[in-house]
Amino acid sequence: MVRLNLPPFNINVRKSQGRLEIFDVIRKKFIVLTPEEWVRQHMVHYLKNDLNYPLSLIQIEGGLKYNKLQKRTDILVFNKQGNPAVLVECKSYKMKDMGEKVFQQAAMYNREMKAPYLVITNGWGYYCWSFREGDIRQEKEIPAWNEINRQG
Repeated sequence: MVRLNLPPFNINVRKSQGRLEIFDVIRKKFIVLTPEEWVRQHMVHYLKNDLNYPLSLIQIEGGLKYNKLQKRTDILVFNKQGNPAVLVECKSYKMKDMGEKVFQQAAMYNREMKAPYLVITNGWGYYCWSFREGDIRQEKEIPAWNEINRQG
């Protein structure tokens, strides 16, 4: 697979019924390895290994309803109180333009989730925004777990 601009991790990949699959440490099963899943798994391991997020508070492909439509969030991290803290929208590493349309989709999901942080990534780079008291601010970094805990 393609080397992304995220730290490497101990990858567990297998071939099953002619398809490549990657082991998901959150769902604890093998998942079909698509370009988007490759990015999602890199982000999960980055959050866990580099930013110290506990795996037990990370949800993958959780459901939500928006305008009566069933949607799924890629990665949702909860704080220690059980409230949404960081919503991550993962796109395929083949997607070069993470522009306004991608931001609008992720922001739409976050209107329902109300996470204080929103991240969009394609594995080559990421954008992170914080939402506080009606103010939206672009951040330089994704907050580490200790920063999420300081905020409650």
